[in-house]
Amino acid sequence: MPVPLYEAKAEFFRMLGHPVRIRVLELLQDGPKPVRDLLAAIEVEPSNLSQQLAVLRRSGIVTATRTGSTVVYELAGGDVAELLAAARRILSVLLAGRQELLDELRATESAR
Repeated sequence: MPVPLYEAKAEFFRMLGHPVRIRVLELLQDGPKPVRDLLAAIEVEPSNLSQQLAVLRRSGIVTATRTGSTVVYELAGGDVAELLAAARRILSVLLAGRQELLDELRATESAR
């Protein structure tokens, strides 16, 4: 029996739901990067980065090519960059709304 689309989407978002994976995807938006560059930019243990890269690779979101001892990762398609940009826009609106609420709460506190 095929998996319903909503379940497949939920699994996709669960796969994205790790800060290191998100950071890797953000870094790869600028183009392919060797693992050493990702490691320097993210500052996690190599084993942790390796695990997260494996998850992204298995999902098909990133691809890896090896040249000698260097492994270079890149986004498998441009849609991921669009998804991250949309997430940034949504988050900006949500955080702006929270800031407005926080300002309103502070104003009512000081009025007391």
